Formats: sequence, C-alpha cells, structure tokens
Amino acid sequence: MAVLEMVGRQLKLRREALGMRAANFAAAVGYGEDLVYKIEGGKRIPRLEYLDKADEVLDAGGLISAMKEDVEKVSYPKKVRDLADREAKAVEMGVYVCSSLPGLLQTPEHARALIEAAQPPYSPNNLERMVAARVARRSVFERDPAPSCHFVLEEAPLRRQVGGTMAWQRQLEHLLEVAQLNNVTLQVMPTNTDPHPGLDGKIELLKFPDGTAAGRSDGAFGGRPVTDPRQLRILELRYGTIRAQALPPRESLAFIEKLLGET
Repeated sequence: MAVLEMVGRQLKLRREALGMRAANFAAAVGYGEDLVYKIEGGKRIPRLEYLDKADEVLDAGGLISAMKEDVEKVSYPKKVRDLADREAKAVEMGVYVCSSLPGLLQTPEHARALIEAAQPPYSPNNLERMVAARVARRSVFERDPAPSCHFVLEEAPLRRQVGGTMAWQRQLEHLLEVAQLNNVTLQVMPTNTDPHPGLDGKIELLKFPDGTAAGRSDGAFGGRPVTDPRQLRILELRYGTIRAQALPPRESLAFIEKLLGET
C-alpha cells in the first residue's frame, strides 16, 4: 500500500503542478475520472500502460514510467510472486494438477472465471491482481533458453466448460498451441483409468541450473515445498508413475482435438 500511495501522490503532484484538472487528465489518458482519483489516492493499482500514458501526458520525461517495476512487484500476491520467481529460474519443470488446469496453461478468460467462482468473492481490485498475476506467469514460455516443461492434465477439467462455451473453446485451442512449442509436452490422464499417486492433488517439480531442485505436493509433507533429495525422490517417483499412466503426448493432443471438435 505504501508503494501505491507513493505512486498516486507523485501522479497527483505532477498533474496539479501542470494545472491540469482530473477530468482533463482522465480524458487525455483514456481512463475514467473516478479511476484517476482512486489511483491518485493509492486505492487502485494502475496498469503499466496507464503509467506510460501518464508519463507522456504529464511530460514527465520517463520519471513516471520508471515506477512500473515497483508497481509490478506489488501488483501480485506474495505467494504468486514467489512461485513466479522459482518458475523463472527453473530449467525443467513438471506439473500435475488434479481438479483444474495448471495456472501456466490458463487463458485470461479461464483464469478469471475460476477466480470469480471463489467464495467469499474477491474484491474487484484483488480479482484483477490475481488474474494479471496468473497470466503474467506464462512469460516463462518466452524465456531464452526456454525451460523444458511437462504437464499432465486430468480429463475432467478439460471437459468442464469454464467461462462458457466460447471461453472453453479458446482454452482448448490455447492448449494445442502451447503443445506445439518444442520445449513443452502435454499428457492427458483419462478418467477411466486405475488410481494413481496424484489423486491427493497437485504435484510440481522444478530443477535449477545449479543442479538443485524443489518440489511440492498437496498429498505429501504437509503440502510444503521441499528441497531435501530424499523427499524429492518420493515426489519424482509419484510424478513418474502419473506420467506412465497418462496417454502418450500424441494421443493426448488427439484427445484434446476431439474435445474441441465436439463443440
């Protein structure tokens, strides 16, 4: 909140120094006057493009745009920032999620629909923060060199039309697009299969350039992140068993294409 209040104060001081009314500034940057007051009061998180436009309108010479890094850091919940930091450093990752699609693979519409379904509901401001944070994590696919990514998806979430038919179609199409990346492998776990070690929930394994690794599983070690080699071996065994029971990558993509064709 201190960062947001500082940014808002600087925006207001700059605007008033130029003798510009809030209504005129709002029209110039293309946002509502009410939003301008909320941002200047530190009550709303400004979008990064808002800061760039404000810098231009207020002739700030880059001083306002320079605050984007600070705003971006506080825009996301700490838990999400920590997760994104680990993913950004990984050279290899394996993810299995039991009841939904992995966050790294979600479209903005899919992510929004899932977050909106929470009870009690999030405030509009927190909702926007969480959607933006989840979508921003997808930048991991754009890294150079890109990490090796493997995902195992349960069939049931693939069939659940989260956000409506059109959003669901876009989500399936997005999965097929991501699967075309040479560093990404997708596998589908059919519902009609034997029990496997992932039924307790999510499993995530990350390996880093220095040879270290980290992992977490909802069904092991109290759900806490672990780095101990003995504990990691247990998670690797579970994840390996899940991969072995899932459909091979080519059959998995054919399965998703078939779902898309049923709409």
